[in-house]
Amino acid sequence: MDHGNQFSSMIFLENLIKKFSDNTHDSTMTKEEIIDGLKWIREEFRQLKELDFREIGDHLYDGLYIADGNGKTLYVNKAYTRITGLKAEEVVDKYVNDIIKEGLYKNAVTPEVIKQKKQVNSMGTSTRNGIKMLITGNPILDQEGNVKKVVVIDREITDLLAMQAEVEATQQKMKAVEKDERKRKQEIQHLRKIQLNQNLIGKSIGTQQVTEKIHQIANLDVTVLIMGETGTGKEVVADEIYLNSMRKEAPFIKVNCAAIPATLLEAELFGYEKGSFTGASISGKMGMFELADKGTLLLDEIGEMTMELQSKLLRVIQHKEVTRIGGRRPVKLDVRILAATNCELREMVQKGKFREDLYYRLNVFPIHIPPLRLRGEDIILLTQHFLSIYNGKYGKFTIIEALGMEVLMQYFWPGNIRELKNIIERLVIVSDHSAVISGEQIAILLNLEPYYAEFMNKEIGLKEIVANVEKKTIEKALATYGSTRKVAKVLKIDQSTVVKKAKKLGIGIGDEKENR
Repeated sequence: MDHGNQFSSMIFLENLIKKFSDNTHDSTMTKEEIIDGLKWIREEFRQLKELDFREIGDHLYDGLYIADGNGKTLYVNKAYTRITGLKAEEVVDKYVNDIIKEGLYKNAVTPEVIKQKKQVNSMGTSTRNGIKMLITGNPILDQEGNVKKVVVIDREITDLLAMQAEVEATQQKMKAVEKDERKRKQEIQHLRKIQLNQNLIGKSIGTQQVTEKIHQIANLDVTVLIMGETGTGKEVVADEIYLNSMRKEAPFIKVNCAAIPATLLEAELFGYEKGSFTGASISGKMGMFELADKGTLLLDEIGEMTMELQSKLLRVIQHKEVTRIGGRRPVKLDVRILAATNCELREMVQKGKFREDLYYRLNVFPIHIPPLRLRGEDIILLTQHFLSIYNGKYGKFTIIEALGMEVLMQYFWPGNIRELKNIIERLVIVSDHSAVISGEQIAILLNLEPYYAEFMNKEIGLKEIVANVEKKTIEKALATYGSTRKVAKVLKIDQSTVVKKAKKLGIGIGDEKENR
């Protein structure tokens, strides 16, 4: 009999059954030989069944542990040894209680399964490698309800817990980012609302002319050059143009060319590709022109831009496309450009400090904002406007007496509307809850106190006081700086204004050519 071939055992069994069924069995085969053959078949099938079971068990990802009804370990698969760090020979044929005593197990479920005769779940940690496991034990009961086998599944959850912690951390970060994003959007909307609700205030002829020009040009998609001294409200005019344009739902990007270092301004305007220069972001950066695509771009303080950058800006305006620093592919643009300056660009062109071709590109439609000192009617309206804002901000009900309004009306306002706004805020801050702000308080704040006292004693006109202040201020500035050009820069007014004031007030300025 060939004991090495499982197929021969099957043939033997089938033939034997057939012969007994047909009553034709071989009488020469003894009873012992028949019994021996049947035992051989039984053993072979037992081994075959066991082999299949082990092979399947070793292909499971989870750890598999099997014990008998007395807690004796019968089998562990390869995943079990991987997860627990225990070798098969350390646990097989050993009772689970003995293994616990050896310190190899912690939170074993097999004793509880045998005791309770039902599924038991537990969390365990390997004493060998620290791996955390979810342990599930199930009983296999015989016909009498006794536990004949215990099957335990060990599922590794160390990686799962780490992933869960990572997911939770990521979710927290996402929530924080979402919160910051919501806050950022709210802040942007708030700032945008503040910026775009500062309507042009005033009823002077100069303000009315500016308003007419805004309505005339807002819906025409052309470049606008806004000119005026510092603080006259050039940005407010730009806002008005944007709000009344066809692009009011598109982006409105503002760039202060004087506030950004010249070395960085090109990157801010045109953007750059990753790795284009030392310190560049690894992902590159979109420039202001690209951000303003389909919308409006305000180039404030355009007169401060370097000649080199002016030529690059000219190309962008001419070709309506921008190439990032370090990039090769030009990006097509649809941007309306508004430019603003407190410089006399025409004079800068004559002196070679501003490109003539760029000047004409920007000066398609000029709007000149007159200084506040030439808009007397607006001073009262603006004062009332700022007083209302800062009373509301600081919870006060201050008012300004008539003489105080006269002081404000006659002051020179070198800082224009920005200076007026600052003065009103300071007056509200330092005043009592429902104070009446006097002319003397305003005179002190504007450094007019000596002349105000003189006015009160001699009853001279306020215009004379202001003229006296202007004369002494210009005389002192001329003595200190030596030229009307430098004085104009210090006092933040046009040079021509200095010359006119000096002549009117009888101040000698020497050779006019030397003072240009």
